[in-house]
Amino acid sequence: MTELTKLSERLRARREAVDAAGETFYQGPSRIDLASFPPKERWDDWVELDSHQWPKRVERHSMLIPTTCFNCESACGLLAYVDRDSLQVHKFEGNPEHPGSRGRNCAKGPATINQVTDPDRILYPLKRVGPRGQGRFERVSWEEALRDIATRLRTAILEERQNEIMIHLGRPGEDGYTERVLAAWGVDGHNSHTNVCSSGGRAGYHYWSGIDRPSADFANAKAIYLISSHLETGHYFNPHAQRITEARQRGAKLIVVDTRLSNTATHADLWISPWPGTEAAMNLAFANYLIQNDRYDRDFVRSWWNWQEYMAAEAPDEAPTFENFEAHLKRLYASYTLEYAAAETRVDIDDLREAAEIIADAGTALATHNWRSAAAGNLGGWQVSRTIFLLNALLGAVATRGGTNLNAWNKFVPRPIHTPSHPKVWNELSWPLDFPLAMNELSYLLPHLIERTGRRLEVYMTRVYNPVWTNPDGFSWIEMLLDERKVGCYVALTPTWNETSFFADYILPMGHASERHDTFSYEQYDGQWIGFRQPVLKVARERMGGRVYDSREINPGEVWEENEFYIDLSWRIDPDGSLGIRQHFESKLYPGNKLTVEEYYSWMFENSVPGLPEKAAAEGLSPLGYMQRYGAFEIRNGVGQVFAEEVPAEELDDLAITQTGRVYTRTSKPVASNIVPTGDPAPDDDGRRPVGVTVDGVVRRGFPTPSGRLEFYSTTLADWGWKDYALPTYIKSHVHPDNLSENQFPLISTFRLPVQIHTRSANSKWLDEIAHTNPVWIHPTDADRLAVRDGDLVRVNTDLGYFVAKAWITEGIRPGVVACSHHMGRWRIGDLGSSAMMRSVRLNRDGTQWGLLPEGGAQPYESSDPDTARIWWTDIGVHQNLTFGVHPDPVSGMHCWHQVVTITKAEPGDRHGEVHVDTAQSKAIFERWMRLTQPAPTVSPDGTRRPRWLLRPLKPSADAFELPANIS
Repeated sequence: MTELTKLSERLRARREAVDAAGETFYQGPSRIDLASFPPKERWDDWVELDSHQWPKRVERHSMLIPTTCFNCESACGLLAYVDRDSLQVHKFEGNPEHPGSRGRNCAKGPATINQVTDPDRILYPLKRVGPRGQGRFERVSWEEALRDIATRLRTAILEERQNEIMIHLGRPGEDGYTERVLAAWGVDGHNSHTNVCSSGGRAGYHYWSGIDRPSADFANAKAIYLISSHLETGHYFNPHAQRITEARQRGAKLIVVDTRLSNTATHADLWISPWPGTEAAMNLAFANYLIQNDRYDRDFVRSWWNWQEYMAAEAPDEAPTFENFEAHLKRLYASYTLEYAAAETRVDIDDLREAAEIIADAGTALATHNWRSAAAGNLGGWQVSRTIFLLNALLGAVATRGGTNLNAWNKFVPRPIHTPSHPKVWNELSWPLDFPLAMNELSYLLPHLIERTGRRLEVYMTRVYNPVWTNPDGFSWIEMLLDERKVGCYVALTPTWNETSFFADYILPMGHASERHDTFSYEQYDGQWIGFRQPVLKVARERMGGRVYDSREINPGEVWEENEFYIDLSWRIDPDGSLGIRQHFESKLYPGNKLTVEEYYSWMFENSVPGLPEKAAAEGLSPLGYMQRYGAFEIRNGVGQVFAEEVPAEELDDLAITQTGRVYTRTSKPVASNIVPTGDPAPDDDGRRPVGVTVDGVVRRGFPTPSGRLEFYSTTLADWGWKDYALPTYIKSHVHPDNLSENQFPLISTFRLPVQIHTRSANSKWLDEIAHTNPVWIHPTDADRLAVRDGDLVRVNTDLGYFVAKAWITEGIRPGVVACSHHMGRWRIGDLGSSAMMRSVRLNRDGTQWGLLPEGGAQPYESSDPDTARIWWTDIGVHQNLTFGVHPDPVSGMHCWHQVVTITKAEPGDRHGEVHVDTAQSKAIFERWMRLTQPAPTVSPDGTRRPRWLLRPLKPSADAFELPANIS
């Protein structure tokens, strides 16, 4: 009898004895039988056997304190296991009380422990020594750093140089805190990574609906149509992947459109691999299939599309009847046949026919999603999301069970304790006049815009962002940061070394997922929830009777959370309150004193989260105490069709109703506890606010668009110089075959390895062991033509320079296309940063000629973490983004990531990871793409910089929207 059999027999005998005595049988030190998660009743003292003490039977007692992962936008719940004796976090697992992730995490969540214990993390404020870029820093006090930074900020504000202040966010990880800080300063200085991430996807949804993100009800779908590698790298991929998997188990069909064979594509019922950039043509063919076969929801289209505006603009001599519009609809898309789509996409027509039938058969239970992927890669990519949503709009699958909602209905942003007014300035370094319809800041153009305009930044701060590495054209960023005439003081707020921090004046250590406060809410199913990130050691100490006043008391070294940092910094900018800044960071309970994070979140949870105070009281907790204990709260489940809700009579006073049914009212807008951003349609000429639309004689909420309906015809696009794009249509990409010569390839870079932690930490340790390189995917037929074998070094030549990488010969990419994942190829100057993930390099410069030359790869080294001595790999990939010129889409502002490249065999002396770039070429590429734009001074119909109804982070006051008087 084996030892395992003996143990099983003993357990069986013990269970029978306990049952006979009428008692309850438990397994394990915490007296719990086999279960998925520790029950919340035992989180204060969870007992496990210490695996490091084997074979001794030693118990380990932990407090389980919830927080939230910080390694992607999903914001999945985590439980930090805090040792009750040492008060140290020893692991992270999923939080089963989190309604979005439901206790299930991808590998990045538990890897938070690697970040917290990273031996190379930054623990103290650092100040540059010597010239920028030499990588020399000395430790300074927070007092010294804050005094210098606050003085610079205060001086700029007093001298009305607000536009010389900018805070550049990576993944925010919070809902609007930094925006409110800048609003309090009176600064239009919010910048973000969104135009290198998702603004192309956002634009297509926003022009339709006034809301910029989808929220598909995957769990209840009959058919799921994804243009992305959504299961592993998409928008909120872990919570979505769970629900997509559940739907498939119930019989839902999954269609995946992805040029490469992604992990998601391997799970699809139908994988479609189109030529990159032709996805909109395929979507329109599916739409035409619905239209020509009368398989669309006529009543939904009649009720909720702005077809009357289309008829008035495009057929003013015809009777504005729905039947006449339907005739137009059939003519508009008649040329988008499946045969046309097959030729354009190079996809077998039988696959397209099958997909069209699956979509048609789904009816109102069609869940669709496009976020990055094709929308992020292509010129005109925003029409990919506009055309995919056309399918939902035709089928009436909008906020239906199994359909596609819009994120503002499934997201909750609580009103905070202080709400500063809109800044009265407009920063053209973020929102240049060339892009009046851009969805987000033109952040990746900053070096070029500073060079072009002659403007400068007095204080430039990045918050958990790494523009040199993340953005295209990184050497132009380095040139800007090296020039103190362009950037007076660069402050990097970061937990870890990154490629941009090497060029900083100050590096200030910020907290990871378990060392900071944030609130957030994301669209992951048809419900609303709010999550809470918190410093878990603070909570642990206070549960044991202690008191923590400052997160630096319990965080490693002098790591500080941003909330406290911004409060302190704001008081220093305005010490006596004369600038009107300090009041927004002042306690309401104790006037004259600084606002604490406890008061900030206590007020929010008590006043702005419906149902939370009652739920907390039922458990004998304060609302803050409830969130500290459970980490998340579900506000509402089953939101449904908000747009169809009837407007209450008390909001209908002195109405004005347009011919198309837009309803305006004199009543004031009710104060909402949920301040989730949406479109903001203008009042009528008499000052009435838009309140809804009439549908069959009933005033319903409608959509936050100028028409109040889904805008099939975008008057905004038509009026602002893009009439040809006013309808969902197909724009040929810059990588369309018509734009390529015989030896050129489209290079796809908008996908990432599923285990990569992005820029949160240079230590992903075990995840890096799994995936640490990014070879160039080449189809065997192309490899034969190029005489390249698997593993050979190749040069990938862009219009800016070239990089050297390994070839991976695979049938997982379609012929004629190559691919290389971003988010790899980390590097460091000298000995700064982690040896595990960052390659030591030498930067060479000769005028505008730059070279990044590897001086070594990953290698084992001794540290406080014994695993760093076990590194067996050397390859960490290549930083391809350095060789990409900027490609701003002229409408959405999205950087169009796909590159036109040639592939050649490496030359003698070439080394893997080597990069060469000419920044003079980058300037020429910038100017070439800028010539595609329609600047506001030439197209604005009303003398403004931008349509005010469109979303805009940190929207300035109405006066700031006016075009400058000296602009003709």
